[in-house]
Amino acid sequence: MLQIHLSGGEPTLRPDLEVLVKRLADRGIYTNLITAGVGVAEGRMEALARAGLDHVQISFQGAFASTTEKIGNQRGAHEKKIETARRARSAGLPLTINAPIHRHNIEEVPHFIELALALDAERLEIANVQYAGWALVNRNALMPDRAAVERQVDIVHQAQEDLLGVLAIDFVTPDYFAMYPKPCMGGWARDAFMAAPDGSILPCHAAGTIPGFLFDRFGDKSLAEIWHQSTAFNAFRGTDWMSEPCRNCDRKEIDWGGCRCQAMAIAGSAAATDPACSKSPFHARMATLIDEAMAANHDEFQYRRIGARKFERQESP
Repeated sequence: MLQIHLSGGEPTLRPDLEVLVKRLADRGIYTNLITAGVGVAEGRMEALARAGLDHVQISFQGAFASTTEKIGNQRGAHEKKIETARRARSAGLPLTINAPIHRHNIEEVPHFIELALALDAERLEIANVQYAGWALVNRNALMPDRAAVERQVDIVHQAQEDLLGVLAIDFVTPDYFAMYPKPCMGGWARDAFMAAPDGSILPCHAAGTIPGFLFDRFGDKSLAEIWHQSTAFNAFRGTDWMSEPCRNCDRKEIDWGGCRCQAMAIAGSAAATDPACSKSPFHARMATLIDEAMAANHDEFQYRRIGARKFERQESP
C-alpha cells in the first residue's frame, strides 16, 4: 500500500486522527486529508503536520460565501474553510482546493482559480459533479446547461496553459456531456479500494448502491483476501465481464468500462455499458436527463441532515 486518503464524511471528527496519521507516516505511507475545512479546531492542522501528514485537500462549494452557504446550507462555512486553508499552509502542508462544479457555481470557475492562487494552493481540482449519493438526489437542481459546460472547458484549458508551473489544475469532465466514460477509480478494483467506517471494504465510494453485493469487512478477512478473492471485487475487474459494445472496443483498457454505479443508476444494470459512452445503447438517456433537469426547479434542494433517517426537503436559503 502506497497512500491513504483520509476522507469522509468528515475525518477531522475523529479524535484519533493524529494517531492514525502518525502510524501511517511511521510506515512510510503517504497520507492525504480530504476535509470540508469547517469545525477544524485551532492547532489541529499544526498537530497533523507534526504527526506526519503529507497533504491537505479542502472542498469549496462556491468561490464566494453566498454560493458555499447556499449549497452547504451552513452560514459562515466559507470563511472557516479559508481559515483552515491558511492554517494548513502556515503549518507547511501542501494544499489542494477541491471545486465540485455544478449549475450554481459553474460561472465561478475563474474565481475558483483566483481563490486557489490567493490561498497559495499547489493544486486546484475542477471536478464536475458525479451524480451519485446526494448529488444524484439533487441532480435536477445541480445539472448545468451545455453552453456553460463548454465555456468552462475553454476557461480551464486556457488557465492550465497560462498557469503551467504555478498552479496545477486537474479537470474532471462532466459525464452527462461526454463522448466517452472515465475509468472510475482507475478501473474497478484495479489499484484502489475504500474502507468504510464499519470496516467494509468496497471497490469505490458508491459501490453500495449496487444491489446484490455483500462487502467483506476487514477483520473478518484480511485485506489481501478481500482484494484477491472477494466476489464484489472480482465482479467487474479487468475486461472478461464485459459484453458488447465494450468487449471488442479499442478503449476497453483505457476506461475499463467506465462507472458501474452510473450504469446501475441509469441503465438499471451494473454490467451495462456506461451510458456516458457514445457507443452505449443508453447514451441517449443522458440527453433526456439533461433536458429534464433544464425544465426543473433549480433552486430546490434536498439537504443531508446529521442523524436523519430520511431525506428532508426544504427550499434553499
